[in-house]
Amino acid sequence: MADADLVSVHGGHSGEFCHHAQDTLEEIVRAYIDKGFAWFGITEHMPPADDSQIYPEEAAAGLDVAALYERFSNYIATCRRLQEQYADAIKVYVGFETEMYTGCKEYIDRLLQEFEPDYIVGSVHHVNDIPIDMSAEMYAKAIEVAGGIERLYCDYFDQQFELIDTFHPAVVGHFDLIRMFDEDYRRRLEEPEIRQRIQRNFARIKELGLILDFNLRALKKGADEPYISRSILVEAYELGLAVVPGDDSHGVDGVGLFMEQGLEVLRQVGFDLRWRRPGD
Repeated sequence: MADADLVSVHGGHSGEFCHHAQDTLEEIVRAYIDKGFAWFGITEHMPPADDSQIYPEEAAAGLDVAALYERFSNYIATCRRLQEQYADAIKVYVGFETEMYTGCKEYIDRLLQEFEPDYIVGSVHHVNDIPIDMSAEMYAKAIEVAGGIERLYCDYFDQQFELIDTFHPAVVGHFDLIRMFDEDYRRRLEEPEIRQRIQRNFARIKELGLILDFNLRALKKGADEPYISRSILVEAYELGLAVVPGDDSHGVDGVGLFMEQGLEVLRQVGFDLRWRRPGD
């Protein structure tokens, strides 16, 4: 991997500030240093805007909206401390990962104004307010509410466009996460109605100069390929979009996981491995 710096544009979830992650944030920062990363972004999930969006594991722990907001505030303060503490060893970017559901936009505005992150990762995890990456059962429910799986894909990319167009996130997270529980996603991504939306979103990403997260965590969850899928990754390359690896680490054991495999895919497609940084 000598021809490319090790970086992660979307990483740094920790058990300290996320119930479905492990280890402390400082342990994770040290893991990136130990593995020789040039830079990485800490991109914890934003807190929920209301009680209806609290994750089950958070509710089980007795956390409410106020407690999760306080935890997020502590997260940002910890990030800034670690950013300064380890500045001589690694470049750390302090960010957070968005959601996109009813009432979310106003809340994201509030978080941006109050906490002034270095950047945000624009991610969609809900369609029509239903989580689409939590379980196959919830995914099936989202299909039912949308009126079919093709319609679900269209709704997903429409919500993603709204997020991109509204907030201009420096990084667009796991672009095609909608495929997670769809075994036939390769064919689905070629459906004209869906492909048109992908192309529309790519055009706006290019216009705004945003970075696409090449999210390697899909491989840890058993997927055949990272997010972004190969067919649309090729299209991103042909459009000249910036694509940067993100390990989406959820603990020390996720730092740099599948990085060599991901870099090889990017090499094969033809991407320049001199990475764009958030804010560049």
